[in-house]
Amino acid sequence: MQRFLQSQLKTAVIAWVSMVAFVAHVFISWLFVYQLEFGIVGTAITLNFSWWILVIGLFWYIACGGCPLSWNGFSMQAFSGLWEYFKLSAASGVMLCLENWYYRILILMTGSLKNAKIAVDALSVCMTVNGWEMMIPLAFFAATGVRVANELGAGNGKAAKFATKVSVVTSIVVGSIFCALIMIFHNNFAWIFSSSSDVIEAVDNMSFLLAITILLNSVQPVLSGVAVGSGWQSWVAYINLICYYVIGLPLGIVMGWVFDLGIEGIWAGMIFGGTAVQTVILAIITVRCNWEKEAEKASKNVQKWSTPKPVDLS
Repeated sequence: MQRFLQSQLKTAVIAWVSMVAFVAHVFISWLFVYQLEFGIVGTAITLNFSWWILVIGLFWYIACGGCPLSWNGFSMQAFSGLWEYFKLSAASGVMLCLENWYYRILILMTGSLKNAKIAVDALSVCMTVNGWEMMIPLAFFAATGVRVANELGAGNGKAAKFATKVSVVTSIVVGSIFCALIMIFHNNFAWIFSSSSDVIEAVDNMSFLLAITILLNSVQPVLSGVAVGSGWQSWVAYINLICYYVIGLPLGIVMGWVFDLGIEGIWAGMIFGGTAVQTVILAIITVRCNWEKEAEKASKNVQKWSTPKPVDLS
């Protein structure tokens, strides 16, 4: 539903519905965790409420007249091109899952280290800061994917290439600013989350890796957005599998345990061996892309899927 609205430039609707869901999330979290004292179960329940508010809000807007030119209700046309869409969605799901699981594995591996409590606490602080900043590149990911797909579908390869350049450069500038802020306040920003001197010192030791991660994650999501908009999901899924799990994960294990570098070694191995290699490969693919040829191919697919099939009236 978000992609459906984004493709029609109705991003303001998504923002308003998300704001309503966020306000409700804050209230429900306070009610379930502090007032009703449901603890960790309460946090899980609040997430269910919040996500369903978002889903119901977007569906209500689409189905109840918010998109009069593109939504006329359900019909059998909804099933046309379903197999092609399923293949594309499956590849996209694998691509994103392989990427998200990669960083969850980092946290699980950290739990096996000595002084695991301090290491997990420090890593959680760094991952939270990285997650906050990642919201900006993820916005570029969504916007770039939709814009590139629209331009390629319209047969305009030059516009797709230009949108890619603008998105990458803008995201790098934003990421560089946050990277600089992390390096400047490397021994202070952990106070937002903890008053433990051990955790603050551990976060300070990992601040350089956090800054590098933020900078890399400013480029990688945008390039992934280009891949999604261009229909390269299956290729990126293979790239993620190789970079993350064949190169990055073993390198993190070697640096963390064999060289006894601890959490810094695990993180450095997974970042430089996985994320950095993946970013370089995606950048090479994007730079070498023949945008006019991609636009021609996308236009043919649009014509094939949009042409109504003849109806047998016999």
